[in-house]
Amino acid sequence: MDTLEETLTLQERASLIGPVLAEHAARHDADGTFVEEGLAAMRDAGLLKAAVPVELGGDGATVAELAALQRELAHHCGSTALATAMHQHVVRFTTWRYRRGLPGAEATLRRVADDGVLLVSTGGDDFTRPNGTAVPVEGGYRVSGTKRFASLSPAGTVMSTMFTVDDLERGRRVINVAVPFAAPGVHVADNWNTLGMRGTASNNIDLTDVFVPAQAVLADRPWGVIDAPLQVIASIGFSVIAAVYLGVAESAYAAAVAGVAGTADDPLVQRQVGEMSQRLRVASWALDGALRLVGDDPQPSIETFAAVMAAKAEIARTGVAVTDAAMALAGGRAYFKGSIIERAYRDVRAAAFHPLTPEETLMHAGRLALGLDADRR
Repeated sequence: MDTLEETLTLQERASLIGPVLAEHAARHDADGTFVEEGLAAMRDAGLLKAAVPVELGGDGATVAELAALQRELAHHCGSTALATAMHQHVVRFTTWRYRRGLPGAEATLRRVADDGVLLVSTGGDDFTRPNGTAVPVEGGYRVSGTKRFASLSPAGTVMSTMFTVDDLERGRRVINVAVPFAAPGVHVADNWNTLGMRGTASNNIDLTDVFVPAQAVLADRPWGVIDAPLQVIASIGFSVIAAVYLGVAESAYAAAVAGVAGTADDPLVQRQVGEMSQRLRVASWALDGALRLVGDDPQPSIETFAAVMAAKAEIARTGVAVTDAAMALAGGRAYFKGSIIERAYRDVRAAAFHPLTPEETLMHAGRLALGLDADRR
């Protein structure tokens, strides 16, 4: 980076590469192809190492700073923002592990900063009860299964993933493991063909009898439980992911408002713009509140986890309402393929499919409020 760039915030640096993302967004959406230009622009701007600590060659971004970065990217291309959010939050959790002296964290972070390693999360379809199985063998495990929603799959270096282990003494367990994409038995499918977020290349990853050495096991957790490490992972990850969807909704709002500049005196226009503005403001407050609880050094907390889930659910609902309103305000022109509003209308629907879903979030909030067991899922 030159001297000017060094004085800019991460969000401002993201804004500078926004035109590159926007230039290719519609084509990748139409073709269902990977947003390679957006990824390259982020790498060239040094944004893929934003969460690496300064002493290891990164920017030392906080969770809130990462959320602002990815939210800005989403104003220009939702797919680029969501795909890279999956890398960013894994790097940020690895920084959390590094701060606690946990094995392997420093080496991973140095590879992200120095070698441009891309980390891929498969947690979107796993969480507390992951797909696939792990069988103990000498020196580690043999893992097999299919992982869905693996954004960045064409460019990934290492996946952060989970498998179920049946332990005769301790019962069913979950192990978090790091698996290189180059490992024998790993196959990336070409099957991402969806309603929205079409440029994320969130293909299936098939793992067949892949050996995972013991040193690549990052956690050994109870099955079906939102335990302490998962509370931290989720609080970091879904704060950043939720910010992406808020940014997508904001892009639809901006496009709709720009399109009716000449009719601002119309009371109906005023009401529609007012509704969108108000909903976005409340959703932004929800995210800000959750980020304050998460803080710079998240601690395990089911209450913080619940707050992040509540913010994500609010953003999911807001995204649908705002893109609906934006399309109504813009009229028929927003119904055509290639419209920013039309793309945002589809992209924002994906927010409802990340765990916890909005309905699960309500149930979890109820259990917590009633003093019931809230760490089971």
